[in-house]
Amino acid sequence: MARERSGRTAQHLVLVARLRHLREGAGLSVPQAAKLLGWHPSTLRRLEQAQTSLDVGQVSALLGRYGAGASETDDIMGRLNAANMPGWWHPWRDAMDPWLMDLMSVESAASVVRTWDPALVPLLLRTPAYAMAVDAALRPELDPAVRRRRADLLMMRQRRLREQQTRVWAVLPVTALRCRVGDGEVMREQLAALQEAADRRDVMVQLHAGDAPPHPLTGVPALSLYRVEIREIADHVVREGGLPGTAEVWDSGPPVQEYQAMLDVSCVMAIRPDRTREVLQDEYDRERG
Repeated sequence: MARERSGRTAQHLVLVARLRHLREGAGLSVPQAAKLLGWHPSTLRRLEQAQTSLDVGQVSALLGRYGAGASETDDIMGRLNAANMPGWWHPWRDAMDPWLMDLMSVESAASVVRTWDPALVPLLLRTPAYAMAVDAALRPELDPAVRRRRADLLMMRQRRLREQQTRVWAVLPVTALRCRVGDGEVMREQLAALQEAADRRDVMVQLHAGDAPPHPLTGVPALSLYRVEIREIADHVVREGGLPGTAEVWDSGPPVQEYQAMLDVSCVMAIRPDRTREVLQDEYDRERG
């Protein structure tokens, strides 16, 4: 039976990757393996793409057909229950855009999240009031209660990242700190929160001066790079900036490598990290008038 839609978990991604590697090791394509098992190819594709829960009978049949050894069979079968459990974000799915549900498995396993925003404070460093004010401006169709719910989810994501010791590395132009989001109190609270975040060991904030020359991310929409140290889970890049509530997501190939290189160069060209606190204080004083 397919699990209620809530996005994949990291444990689920690991197991389907292992099953895919076993199939490839057995020299079988998806259609060939499906034919041997008497399945429709789409059934196996959906399983390997973690679009359905891992059925005990199906997984057992796959392991037998692929010639998995006893120890690997026992290990995979022993992990099925945990892999089929919904992620912590399951109760929050009503506050998520569809692309985010599938990304949460990666975020829950990330060791580093690198993020860029050309015009606003990056999402993972926003305060609740600032986040709701952004939604009010960019997503006016959302009910205020939904905006509150989304802000609460954001706070939970931030807390979970701290608990799993994920490092957040953000780069943005100084001009993004001057974009008027909400009222003065909202802006001052956000700038103070950024100063506190910049003092934490798990956060890096880098800024580009307003009169700085162009860099590789100049004009690029908001994006995030998720670095994952689990070998079965690929690094992911998410680029927003299209229609509200949508994003482009890559998990392999040139886009991930190219955006990583762009982030690297942009960080090198940014103001030195040891000056971030000073610049943030200047912006806070400027906001206070």
